[in-house]
Amino acid sequence: MASSSNPEIARVFFPSYPMFQLYKDGRAERLRQIVTVPPSDDPKTGVRSKDSPVPPLSSARIFLPKTSDPTAKLPLLIYIHGGAFCIESPFSPTYHNYLTSLVAKANVIAVSVQYRKAPEHNLPAAYDDAWDAINWIASHIERNGAEPWLNENADFDKVFLAGDSAGANIAHNMIMKSAGDDQIRLKFSGLLLMNPFFMNDEPDELISFIFPSSKGPNDPRLNPACIAGKELAAGLVCKRILICVAEKDFLRERGVSYYETVKKSGWNGVIEMVEIEGEVHVFYLFKPDCEKAAELMDRVSSFLNL
Repeated sequence: MASSSNPEIARVFFPSYPMFQLYKDGRAERLRQIVTVPPSDDPKTGVRSKDSPVPPLSSARIFLPKTSDPTAKLPLLIYIHGGAFCIESPFSPTYHNYLTSLVAKANVIAVSVQYRKAPEHNLPAAYDDAWDAINWIASHIERNGAEPWLNENADFDKVFLAGDSAGANIAHNMIMKSAGDDQIRLKFSGLLLMNPFFMNDEPDELISFIFPSSKGPNDPRLNPACIAGKELAAGLVCKRILICVAEKDFLRERGVSYYETVKKSGWNGVIEMVEIEGEVHVFYLFKPDCEKAAELMDRVSSFLNL
């Protein structure tokens, strides 16, 4: 928390990367401009994108790769963006460009999920919106849902959940939640966690503010290490997990801890971890043209096509 010469400001999250500030009267002010780009037909890759409402409160951007067979059924990637539960969007240039590139490389159809952000909408709102999106996607299994691209092109026998940072946390929780819901009919092939955010045994200032109803480091939604091994193993209803960490990422150890926790849980799937040397948190989003970003893209693409 940073002090300020302005007596009306009570707190800034976070001085090193300002997202929002709080005033003593309870007001919150965002400090980062929201930048979005429209859906498009990408001339370089041939990937098409469109936006769709996701009832009751959310929306999504859908990406369809160029294909010679318009009736081909493609693996379905459900992607949940990062941003500390507070910033970013499927419609930002960062995530629009990343999903366009990933869809072209892996030849998958992707649904990039929007969710309500803190501090206007504190957690668990993001979890609720992501769950609504998963149920909306599942409504297309009989090929009569609201979105034609999902009806016509999604292979519902090959569904992957993925996310980066806070979005990876949400993706993990959606897998766990689906295990306890007999009504959800999506069968997940894999879980992809990119530089995931999980808590350890230390308090987190931001989480304490944006998730006041949580148990902090002892909340299993935030710290999977709190979950009993059998319960964790039963909740991971997918066949494979890939965790991507970066050597210089401040969250590296938490991703490694998740990997080790799952391995010890008795889960009978295949879990792998890849570490990118010399790189920082979600570097591939900000340096997409670098060699290591390309190598990571290849690894992720292979995971989605095994």
